[in-house]
Amino acid sequence: MNHPIAILALQGAFAEHRKILESLGSETFEIRQAADLEHPCGGLILPGGESTVQGKLLRELELFDILRQRIISGLPVFATCAGAILLAEKLADDTAVHFGTLPVTIRRNAYGRQTSSFYISGKFAGVKGAVDMPFIRAPQIVSCAENVEILASYGGQPTAVRYRNQLAMTFHPEITGSGMIHEYFLKKVIDVQ
Repeated sequence: MNHPIAILALQGAFAEHRKILESLGSETFEIRQAADLEHPCGGLILPGGESTVQGKLLRELELFDILRQRIISGLPVFATCAGAILLAEKLADDTAVHFGTLPVTIRRNAYGRQTSSFYISGKFAGVKGAVDMPFIRAPQIVSCAENVEILASYGGQPTAVRYRNQLAMTFHPEITGSGMIHEYFLKKVIDVQ
């Protein structure tokens, strides 16, 4: 890979993504302002956090339109929790839509408040062994277009999906200390572009 991975660093768990990516040998840089978009990048991380806050800041800082166009144009993107909400074409419990590039419907905070957070381990297509999946105020993917590949599920609902250049999950792989899913992104999403 020739270009570093850009990490949206406006709010949320961006530092954890950076640490894992760098442990895998990837160069990274943070996006905090429009000038940061001048750097070439090989992929984009949309971290967990507060989707409403992130969406508002993306627009206020004039990052939204440029990033949306890059995603539409094929920039590989890895989104967790709030990041998946930013990508979703539709929200089941809200009229707001952010990037709207991922043909799924997501329900925010579907599993309850912070105190209802939980942790499971399960299969993730394309990754050997069990993957740890921490759900923290997690959204739920309630429906997907037919051409969306489901990579992991819990309780009959998708928890990780891939659509073309977009990889999205409702859990937080960045806090597990494992780089398995980040490695999947680097090898199966970025390297095949």
